Amino acid sequence: MSVHPIEALLRPPVEAWSASTAAIGMAICLLAPWALFMAPGVAYGAALLFGWLAWHRGNQAWRVLRYQRHMRSLPRYRMRADQIPWSPSRLFLGRGFAWGQKHTQRLRDTLRPEVRTYLEDPALSRWVRRNEPAWERSSALRWLYRLTSADTLFNPLRPAPPVGGKPQLHAVEPEEQDVWMPLDERNGHTLVLGTTRVGKTRLAEILITQDIRRGDTVIVFDPKGDADLMRRVYAESRRAGRDLFVFHLGYPELSARYNAIGNFSRVTEVATRIANQLPSEGNSAAFKEFAWRFVNIIARALVDLGRRPDYAQVCRHINDIEPLFIEYARHVLVREDIVDWAARIGGVEANLNERNLPHNLKGRGMHAIAVFRFLSDRVSAGEFYDPVLEGLMGAFKYDRTYFDKIVSSVGPLMEKLTTGKIAELISPDYTDAEDPRPIFDWRSVIRSRSVVYVGLDALSDTTVSGAVGNSMFADLVSVAGDLYKHGEDGGLPKLDEAPQKLRICLHADEFNELIGDEFIPMINKAGGAGFQVTAYTQTWSDVEARVGSRAKAGQVAGNFNTLIMLRVKELATAQMLTDQLPRVEVHALTQVSGVNDSSTPGSGVDFSSRNEDRLTVTEVPIISDNDVMSLPKGQAFALVEGARLWKLRMPLPDASHDPHMPADLDALAGQMAASYRTADHWFDDSQTTSLLRVGVA
Repeated sequence: MSVHPIEALLRPPVEAWSASTAAIGMAICLLAPWALFMAPGVAYGAALLFGWLAWHRGNQAWRVLRYQRHMRSLPRYRMRADQIPWSPSRLFLGRGFAWGQKHTQRLRDTLRPEVRTYLEDPALSRWVRRNEPAWERSSALRWLYRLTSADTLFNPLRPAPPVGGKPQLHAVEPEEQDVWMPLDERNGHTLVLGTTRVGKTRLAEILITQDIRRGDTVIVFDPKGDADLMRRVYAESRRAGRDLFVFHLGYPELSARYNAIGNFSRVTEVATRIANQLPSEGNSAAFKEFAWRFVNIIARALVDLGRRPDYAQVCRHINDIEPLFIEYARHVLVREDIVDWAARIGGVEANLNERNLPHNLKGRGMHAIAVFRFLSDRVSAGEFYDPVLEGLMGAFKYDRTYFDKIVSSVGPLMEKLTTGKIAELISPDYTDAEDPRPIFDWRSVIRSRSVVYVGLDALSDTTVSGAVGNSMFADLVSVAGDLYKHGEDGGLPKLDEAPQKLRICLHADEFNELIGDEFIPMINKAGGAGFQVTAYTQTWSDVEARVGSRAKAGQVAGNFNTLIMLRVKELATAQMLTDQLPRVEVHALTQVSGVNDSSTPGSGVDFSSRNEDRLTVTEVPIISDNDVMSLPKGQAFALVEGARLWKLRMPLPDASHDPHMPADLDALAGQMAASYRTADHWFDDSQTTSLLRVGVA
């Protein structure tokens, strides 16, 4: 085959004729050299030359035939979970090839009408596919339908996998290879885009499986609470012998527990995580600021009293500040060693008359008013000063109805987060020894290299799932800041061992449901602390709608250095990839013919004709928006390392003969309930009955 710019692979394999002729010549030279009047020595040399020619031309014919076969149907690519490769330094993405100008040229060649016959299934297969619906309905011919539709290698009419799209997008390069991405690139974070049911979850399973086997800390956020993804995380954790915590708002009786506001570097984070869930447009901004102030007062008081803040306590005290005010006031009076404070407060209370109370204190308890007045006199006299107490006193002296109005915006949110069994998950009782469900926090998860699956059940309650998810992200950002400053062992005794490289692999499925003011710092600044975010969503418009600003959405997109795009159905989303790619030159062959009459009488020439092929060059995008929107299921384009474009396909899942995959969700739930582990003892190797740990069935 020549090196002509036009490859012409969609044509009859004419090389097969010369290969057959050369093979016949070789056979004659070996078996009957006398027929060619050759001496044996000469015949053997000629046979060698004929053999080389037959091999060379046959190889060229096979290349054409294989290319055309791939155009009709790609070979099956199926892989069991235990066959997924992994590496300590690279990330496996699937099988594919680096896309270049050659592949753009080949793809454009498939659009020519004369090559249509090479892209269609054989006539017999098309006839069978047309008649299968009738055979399926017929009781007499149903057996024939079962034979022709059987998905087995022994079926010559085996139907193609139901992946849709244009198989030509991957068939333009029959020579595939395993595609790996350096792990160092993951610190720049990865964005996966693809419409519903095209393979995002399958890609997530492949990446999560490798992260689990590599021994990294793995955190999976799944807003929908997908049972298949949860089972896969469970099975891979068992296979790799890893500790797994399952936090699932849809299964509170089986879920681990987590205090979304109980861990922080600064106490002001508690108020920020709660207030960020409130609307901030227009007049709501002022109410949000008031809510932040009063939640912060409550959180500071709880911390000073030695109690860990949670949603239940915040809800209780923001609805009624008096009990916390009285408790903290007594704490201050004891600490300041005020002489005979109880009797003196009793004397103040005895002299109170409700009719003489100022308007702002009406409706308050008499004992609380007496404490307030007693403390006001002491503070005014300069006997002591406590900023937390001053804040509580400021909240207490507001008119009760006015106070209820300015904190009314946070009340509904608190009610949603503290109602029913979910309240036990996000406001855990640390003193309840009868509850076997573990309580985890991000610091202990990272130190123990555990796996965490977070199912937020967003289909049932979007508000609660969004609030919990954002609080978790805010907590993770706080932990990332602490890791960045002090390292993994901050606050622990220093060991002589060299510290291992910290990698925290965070997978956020449907991340448009999770993104908020807490998520942006995660992808913007947490890479230096070892966080590697892989985010999955359908369209980029979902993200823009969630953050409410095109500029802010662009800020988010600018923090993802690796882009993997499956089939999408929105033009703007496809352009996120195609606008980053160069344009290339492709060749087109144009046939030109013409006839001219002769204008010279007596010349003996009546007319002249010409036929020519013109080769033109056109500049086109290396891939078009339509190519991205026509991808088959399980296939993707990946822009890796800033400029390398790969065409990928992921293996189809094969869950057969997987002893670690539970048969159904009930089996998983039973094993979860029987083998939970509390994270308080992550450092104790004797705790071999850990949560879903391999070897402990």
